[in-house]
Amino acid sequence: MRFTYAEAMTDPSYYLPLARAAEAAGYASFSVADSLVYPKESDASYPYTADGDRAFLEDKSFIETFVLVAAMGAVTSTIRFTPFVLKLPVRPPVLVAKQASSIACLTGNRLGLGVGLSPWPEDFAVMGVPWERRGKRMDEAIEMFRGLTSGGYFEYHGEFYDLPPVKMSPAPTEPIPVLVGGHSDAALRRAARLGDGWMHGGGDAGELDALLARLAALRAEEGTAERPFEVHVISYDAYTVDGVRRLADKGVTDLIVGFRMPYIKGPDTEPLTKKIEHLERFAESVISKATP
Repeated sequence: MRFTYAEAMTDPSYYLPLARAAEAAGYASFSVADSLVYPKESDASYPYTADGDRAFLEDKSFIETFVLVAAMGAVTSTIRFTPFVLKLPVRPPVLVAKQASSIACLTGNRLGLGVGLSPWPEDFAVMGVPWERRGKRMDEAIEMFRGLTSGGYFEYHGEFYDLPPVKMSPAPTEPIPVLVGGHSDAALRRAARLGDGWMHGGGDAGELDALLARLAALRAEEGTAERPFEVHVISYDAYTVDGVRRLADKGVTDLIVGFRMPYIKGPDTEPLTKKIEHLERFAESVISKATP
């Protein structure tokens, strides 16, 4: 079992020392949130709060995902970074491939690219990308990402993208894992068909069990059940050694843990020293006992 430290919407100056502290404490990954803009008005609801309220996001600081990963990668040597999740279809896939390849090369392949659909139509609008057919656009973007980061000449002719034979250099020396986020059946099927893993957005234990069962069924249906596959999960079971073992028995490979409630309005007032204490205490009480 591997453990991912999650921190977001905090003082931007905290990220580099937190990355160093998480690496020293034995975390395998650091999750990085993604947000482009906060619309003044929106009819959309947030999918991971009980009432769909998005107001907690207003005035929260989000450093651009690839910029933050590059900065944290420069001050660490072993910890991996997993965007959770990059809003892929609103971005030009050629640019995403170039950014991700560059980070993989500079950090020694310490990037697992978590990708997903934005729940905000406004993200698509401000980036000049149609909201309609966003799922198909996402599929094509993943296919292009894989081809462009492979190191050879690659061309693509799809519904949304048309690319002549091109090559990117430098290319990663190892494939960048694509970790697909989302709870919808379409997202689970996309993870099973195109992904190297799946990222869970949280929820109760019963819902998680149902999602894992559906994911397993879809992987069997898509003929990918034997392919290496990461399963990143948020669960209360992650905070005890026995719970970690239960999740491992269910096929979970990576646990995402954090130590404060992010869905609150206003600034994060927890000091850096307290954040480091929390992550170190968990490493001592759980990680050291749950991993060989």
